[in-house]
Amino acid sequence: MINAWTSMSKYENIYVGSKPILNYVTAVVTALQRADSVKVMARGRAISSAIDIVEVTKRSFMTDISVDDISIGTERLGEGNDARNVSTIAITLSRHREPEKK
Repeated sequence: MINAWTSMSKYENIYVGSKPILNYVTAVVTALQRADSVKVMARGRAISSAIDIVEVTKRSFMTDISVDDISIGTERLGEGNDARNVSTIAITLSRHREPEKK
């Protein structure tokens, strides 16, 4: 699921799911054109895809971005005997914009 939410052009969130990686790379590039920073978030098996998305974006599409923060954690899903822990990751990216020339 690609879900981008903007708040006053400060940041956007991209939630990584099972779509092809280039769909998310396109979403990251588009989001960085509109916002100051982007947070790529994933959990479970999608964590490796989130890392791939960030690396493909940095190496092939936008060489002027940097990783500002990486947060990892655990969410508890399910109830009772079906409860399980699922790992999460949030990678914050920002673009180095050059000052406008006068």
